[in-house]
Amino acid sequence: MNLTNPDIRYLYDLKGVIYDKKWFSSSDNIELYYMYRGIKGDGSLRYDITVIPPNMLGVEFTKTKGHYHPGNFGELYLVLEGEAIYLMQKVDKNGEIEHIYAVKATKGDSVIIPPKYGHITINPSNKDLKMANWVNGSFKSIYEPIERMGGGGYFYTISGWIKNSNYKDLPELETKKPEKNIPTDLSFLK
Repeated sequence: MNLTNPDIRYLYDLKGVIYDKKWFSSSDNIELYYMYRGIKGDGSLRYDITVIPPNMLGVEFTKTKGHYHPGNFGELYLVLEGEAIYLMQKVDKNGEIEHIYAVKATKGDSVIIPPKYGHITINPSNKDLKMANWVNGSFKSIYEPIERMGGGGYFYTISGWIKNSNYKDLPELETKKPEKNIPTDLSFLK
């Protein structure tokens, strides 16, 4: 497996989605996480690996920028090492969140990102988070809605979950369990 030349996401790439703005205003543009795209695949599916080292973004735990899935594309994540929290949200036609939940997963767990959901991955630990994902080969992330709203519906901080005040009528955050086995029906990826 060739894990060279990753796409690197830097702190300044997350400028609009960071909770702790005061901390951000005096921070250097550090490397936050590494995305190894297209490690395997057959054209219709793509296999990636993402590594998120432990870090704090002020009072917030390090996270991905977050994106939505267009059309009917889902995604499957597998936690290879460490811990992850997947924050998933679905918006209505007005851009307001109609459903939001978090899944905490550890090594060996898998998490399904349903079609039409946005998601953010958080590393809530002091160890590297390494995860793999399978996604449709023609999938393109949509970042704009999460950027426009200043982040996901909730921020995960040292004080726990904090609501993002940019969303109106934000539902309470549900929690769900990860899959303990890799699903055999992957039709949600196509």
